[in-house]
Amino acid sequence: MPKILIVDDEPAIVRGLEDNLRFEGYQTASATNGEDALALALSGAPDLILLDVMMPRTSGWDVCRALRDKGIDVPVIMLTARGEEVDRVRGLELGADDYVTKPFSLRELLARVRAVLRRPGARERFEEFAFGDVRVRPRIRQVFKAGREVRLTRKEFDLLVFLVAHRGEVITRERLLDEVWGYERFPTTRTVDTHILRLRRKFEADADRPAWILTLHGHGYKFAAV
Repeated sequence: MPKILIVDDEPAIVRGLEDNLRFEGYQTASATNGEDALALALSGAPDLILLDVMMPRTSGWDVCRALRDKGIDVPVIMLTARGEEVDRVRGLELGADDYVTKPFSLRELLARVRAVLRRPGARERFEEFAFGDVRVRPRIRQVFKAGREVRLTRKEFDLLVFLVAHRGEVITRERLLDEVWGYERFPTTRTVDTHILRLRRKFEADADRPAWILTLHGHGYKFAAV
């Protein structure tokens, strides 16, 4: 029984989501502000968080950032009345897994919840992988370079592991958005390029001449086969 934490400052929305999610067989917990949401996320170990963005004092963006800073890897679907591209990009950059704009279809939201909960993690495909002086340990979500741990954001880690798991394979930006970020359609691939650049700066000897995370112009990216 997956447990879903619902965070929204509108009690009517919280009650409606609780009723429908429980009817679908999920356990639920709820909070109406960011401070309580963080406390419940730390103590209640939810399997998924539905997180409203526009809340007083502590916004959903602040909550998402705090969760990732604390190393809490729980999937997050952000709920907001704001649908601008910049807001969607900001949520993804902070580590959100999906983004639903209010007013939303309950059927669509439930479908996204199911999709996020069943999404397989590429990190489950291998125990450890090494390239150069880098060691990747997916199950404990750690990466070491020259014996020292390298701190990555959640999406940086997921992207690196996905590329490693599919090494030697050319992967389009659209597929990365679909399988790492969870978006089948998204108006920009800029966020993928930004994350690739960050990974290169952390692990390549020369980020401008990468040996591992390669660009195939007009096609996408490829992690070099070892």
